[in-house]
This record gives sequence, C-alpha cells and structure tokens, in this order.
Amino acid sequence: MGERGKADWHNASAIREVASSFGAIVGLAGIEHGCFEVLQGSVATDGIIINAIGPAQTMWEGASERALTIIPNFLVTGLLAIIFGILVTVWAVAFVHRRHGAPVLFLLAIILFLVGGGLAPIILTVVATATATRIDKPLTWWHAHLPHSIGSALARLWPWSLFAFVLVFWGTVGVQIFGSPFGADITRELVTVLSIIMVSLIPLTVVVGLAFDVLKQDVSHRVS
Repeated sequence: MGERGKADWHNASAIREVASSFGAIVGLAGIEHGCFEVLQGSVATDGIIINAIGPAQTMWEGASERALTIIPNFLVTGLLAIIFGILVTVWAVAFVHRRHGAPVLFLLAIILFLVGGGLAPIILTVVATATATRIDKPLTWWHAHLPHSIGSALARLWPWSLFAFVLVFWGTVGVQIFGSPFGADITRELVTVLSIIMVSLIPLTVVVGLAFDVLKQDVSHRVS
C-alpha cells in the first residue's frame, strides 16, 4: 500500500469503513445470488428456501447458494435481489454514515434477504447495522473498558483485518460456487475451514476498527 493509500485509510473512520464494507458485501452477495436465480428462468420455486444455483449452473456436486424468498418465481426473485442488492451496495458505500443511515441499511438488507439475497449475509447485515450506529460517536464505553496496550495492539491490525475478511469471504463464495481441483470431499472441508475463518474475522474486524478509532480519538483529544 502506498503512502497516500496509508494516509487515506488512517484518516478515515475505521468504523465507517467496516460498516460500509460489510454492507457492500451484503449487497454484492445479493446481486450474485440474484444473477444465478435469474439464470434459472421464469419457473416456480420449490418453497421459501431455495438454492440460487440451479442444476444447469451447477459446477460441482456440492455447489449451493441457499436463500430465502417470499416470491414464488426464480426470475422475479432474482431481478428483485439484483435491484435491492444494488440499493444496499450504494447505500452502504455512500450514505451509511448519514443520519438514519443504519436503519435504512437494515431495512434495505432485510428486503434483500426476503427476495433471494442469501441466508448467510443476514449475519453481516446485523453486524453492519450495529457498527454503523457507532460512526462518529465518542465510543465512551470502549474508552473506559479497552486497556490502552490491548487497544494499541489491535489498532495495528487496521486495515489488514478488513482486507483479510474480504479476501476470505469472496474466496469462500468462489469455492462454494466453482469448487476446487481437489475433489468434492476436500472441497467441502475447505469450505468449512474458510467459513470458520470468515466468521471469526467478523468480530475481530469490528473490534480492530473500534480500537483504531478509540486510539485516534485519544490522540485527537491530547492534541486539542
């Protein structure tokens, strides 16, 4: 990362970057689910829980993109997932820091969840929304309870923990969709391992972002 890039990341609110990134991933994952659902065509779903990847698009025997939909048609639910996926992505990137940014993100993401945007991203939806409520806030509780030495150590992981999460998330999605050259059994184990790492990185990235912003606020207070 160049000096200018480092400066940009260290000047920005880490909490805002976490909320925006998590929200954008929810939206992009919804678009990806929607594209696979559209490819299945105007056919009826088998119920409210569906596999976004149809038989014609299956690239290995374990390929699965589970989603929930209240729309009993793959084409329609896919189009709605794409539309609301775009809305979630744009809102997360450009507007999540504004007044009502968190509740609007949550509302859009819940609608996306209900129209085939995927089951797993709902976890990120909750985390992104909760994190967004702390953007530009004084973080008083964290100042009082996070030891300076631990906070400083965690802050050094910013923004690398976020980069790692994004990489592992999309790596998991890629393996889940396309498989791997190692056979079905090993691929399933790989997906499991990647999923565990991905889930572990979610709270770590949030805490790292909070620690970074707490440290930055401390420095700002000392300077002022």
